[in-house]
Amino acid sequence: MQQQAYLDRRGLYPSSHPLSARTVYEPSAPERKRRYKPGTVALREIRRYQRSTDLLISKLPFARVVREVADEFIEANYASSASAVGLRWQSSAILALQEATEAFLVHLFEDANLCAIHAKRVTIMQRDIQLARRIRGHWGGVR
Repeated sequence: MQQQAYLDRRGLYPSSHPLSARTVYEPSAPERKRRYKPGTVALREIRRYQRSTDLLISKLPFARVVREVADEFIEANYASSASAVGLRWQSSAILALQEATEAFLVHLFEDANLCAIHAKRVTIMQRDIQLARRIRGHWGGVR
C-alpha cells in the first residue's frame, strides 16, 4: 500500500514533505468578503458600545463646537468688552462637558427608544425624541 501525502488546512503540503518544493498552486478566485445577516452587525455594535465606557463623540470636533458656542454667546451678550479676548478653556472642563453631553444624549435616546417601542415600532423617529423631551418637562431630564 502506497502512502499518500497529506495537505494541511490551507491545501498546502507540510514543508518537510518532499513534494512541497515542487508543488505550485495557482490562487483561486479571491475570497469574497463575509456577508452577515441583516441585524447581526447592528447587535454586535450595540453590545460593543454597551460594554465600553469610551467617549463616542470625537474630542476635537466637540471642543471646537463648545468654543464656537461660547464665543457666540459672549459676542451676543457682552458686545465689545470680552469678544476680543475670548475664553480660555481647561481640557478637564471640556471633558466634563462632553461626559455630561453624552450622558444626556444616551438617556434621551433610551427614552426615545421606549417611545418607539410603545408605538409598536423599532425605528426611532423625530417624533419619539420630541415626545421624550416633552414628557421630561422643562429641564428636559437634566438631573
